[in-house]
Amino acid sequence: MINKATDSELIAPGEWLGMIGGGQLGRMFCHSAQQLGYKVAVLDPDTQSPAGAVAELHICAAYDDEAALEQLASRCRAITTEFENVPAHSLLRLGADRRVTPSGDAVAIVQDRITEKAFIVSAGVPVAPYVAVLSPTDLETAPEGLFPGILKAARFGYDGKGQARVATREEALQAFAEFKGVACVLEALQPLADEISVVAARGLDGSIKTYVPSHNEHRDGILAVSTAADHAQSALYQQAIEATASIATALSYHGVLCVEFFVLSDGSLLANELAPRPHNSGHFTMDACASSQFEQQVRVMTGLPLGDTTAHTPSLMLNLLGDIWFDQQGTYREPNWAAVLAEPGVCLHLYGKAEARVGRKMGHINVLDTDPQQLQHKAARVAAALGIQYEQPSA
Repeated sequence: MINKATDSELIAPGEWLGMIGGGQLGRMFCHSAQQLGYKVAVLDPDTQSPAGAVAELHICAAYDDEAALEQLASRCRAITTEFENVPAHSLLRLGADRRVTPSGDAVAIVQDRITEKAFIVSAGVPVAPYVAVLSPTDLETAPEGLFPGILKAARFGYDGKGQARVATREEALQAFAEFKGVACVLEALQPLADEISVVAARGLDGSIKTYVPSHNEHRDGILAVSTAADHAQSALYQQAIEATASIATALSYHGVLCVEFFVLSDGSLLANELAPRPHNSGHFTMDACASSQFEQQVRVMTGLPLGDTTAHTPSLMLNLLGDIWFDQQGTYREPNWAAVLAEPGVCLHLYGKAEARVGRKMGHINVLDTDPQQLQHKAARVAAALGIQYEQPSA
């Protein structure tokens, strides 16, 4: 059995790192870790997991399998995760013997929207008005100002799943019944002008580095376009960065954290939710920054200094869903990668998934250009070549 790394001990290249979760975020972590000279063991139950395919070791088992957790702990001195719905008790169990970033305690808070929102408020960051919903009575007594609103399942919701827009109290009660009475939050709809997110890394020593905020466009609850083209330090950006740092510090967080914000029509800022991992809106960092969000994840868990987060070029990320592998008749066709890659400053990242399905995240494209206006034109041409809906923002 190898020894547990102390809080400040450096884990040198050549050693093993552990990843719980075998999806695309885990795959990109593997690439970054391997580039720095580390070996990676991935724990994931999917025999065809994208991360398991590129890791030096794939432990194919459930996330709470005791034997698998023991195997991961015996091989790796530091362990991380790629998604928030890994059982928190697995992280806590591993944390007793190994360095785990982020900790099971931090992930447990973020896994539940009720505890997450209460924690954000306790950190001094405002959120939209909401109420916890544990029974129909909570909806019957909810303030009238929460309607119209969004009813969200407290756990296991992502990419718009487990959510329902409700205009009235009656619709909320019906949606709660359709959710089969699971714990929820009812959140008042807000007059949105924009949605932005901040990806940050907090090191073992408490140091924090943030990337430039990105502006996000969602379709059907899934992030479709993320733009990091405005690098000016506006008051809004500074407020979002400071709020992110406050949350990470209050959470005693170590690792990469994304905080999503609503920008309201009056210019005010509200925190929406947290992701205790690298995030889709941070994919631009892979090509527009010296150190990507995945490299930061490696740096934190190994005790290396945090990397440079400066964006050297304006960028835009297009999410690639399985839809683009099919024509309007539903016939499979390979996307026109040649037309995409003929554009200068275009970086294609595919996730190695065996089968394209409608709505499945298959990859992303980072578009870079020093001229923000040309960036939009280039992104429009790439989107057109792939049959992706894209509207250039008005000047």
